[in-house]
Amino acid sequence: EPRRPLPPGRSRARSRGAAGAALLPSMLMFGVILASSGLLLMIERGILAQVGPPPLHPPAGLSRRDGRDSTAELELEVLRDTRNRTIRALCGQRSMPRSVWELPPGQRRTVLRHLLVSDKYRFLYCYVPKVACSNWKRILKVLDGALESVDAKGKMDHKSDLVFLGDMKPEEISYRLKHYYKFIFVRNPMERLLSAYRNKFGEIKEYQQKYGVEIVRRYRKNGGNSAGDDVSFSEFLQYLLDEDVERMNEHWMPIYNLCQPCAVRYDFIGSYERLHADANHVLERIQSPSFVRFPERQAWYKPVTAQTLHYYLCNTPRRLLKELLPKYILDFSLFAYPLPNITSEFCRQ
Repeated sequence: EPRRPLPPGRSRARSRGAAGAALLPSMLMFGVILASSGLLLMIERGILAQVGPPPLHPPAGLSRRDGRDSTAELELEVLRDTRNRTIRALCGQRSMPRSVWELPPGQRRTVLRHLLVSDKYRFLYCYVPKVACSNWKRILKVLDGALESVDAKGKMDHKSDLVFLGDMKPEEISYRLKHYYKFIFVRNPMERLLSAYRNKFGEIKEYQQKYGVEIVRRYRKNGGNSAGDDVSFSEFLQYLLDEDVERMNEHWMPIYNLCQPCAVRYDFIGSYERLHADANHVLERIQSPSFVRFPERQAWYKPVTAQTLHYYLCNTPRRLLKELLPKYILDFSLFAYPLPNITSEFCRQ
């Protein structure tokens, strides 16, 4: 797509802490509380005028049954309940879209071209780049008979042998949105951005030439001779800050904009952090053949660890992160991910 000039100014966000009593001692629950502070930030900025933060206590039905539920299972239920309540609170607002037909044309095109269809197994999957979408596409091709096995060798073709909801007629789209099982997989927003940065600017020459050269030229003095393979993480984040969300590349566009969880009521939200367990749940739910399994991670793949993410964040100007967070605040809040910790004390460790 043609690049357009950057806007002259940038929005600045004020941060505000949210207090809450944690009922579970784990870091996961602490993360849920921090994510709720993102919702308060939106309220403070007027993005959500009437929405309050979700309850931070487990619902009444989450008591331990006969002492057999593990703490991890209880925490997972709390996380999912928090996500569901937050999404209901946001999407229940009068100004929010109730269907894809209420979206502006550009936003509708984006979500419809990210919804993959399986008519045989009657499900819709909204693919999010950098959240194991290549493996899910492999599964769809195996279920459709276009691929013999999820372990088949060869480069992944992200277009052929896949059915996109956006290619169907309006009545066909509406029927599938109403009657098919719908799911999505999400990931910590900053971890996803770092994964996209390391992959696209560290390994993919096409992205280095298309985006990297321009990024260096914009944000670095005497950067005109760069081949685009030396973009710093801070330069990449500055580019995201200045970019219009609706025009972003799908690999770093917010999940909310890609999949529109208010306009599309997903039956299941899986997470990258519980990838295989959540994927197995979906495969059982759609009644896929027993021989279809979620692929194992490739040996060459270098995952983003917590230590790697902390290193990059702590070496990024705080001003930049503070200004960028509002663009991804819906991903943090709706999917209950903690806001990044970049305090001086934490970064000194």
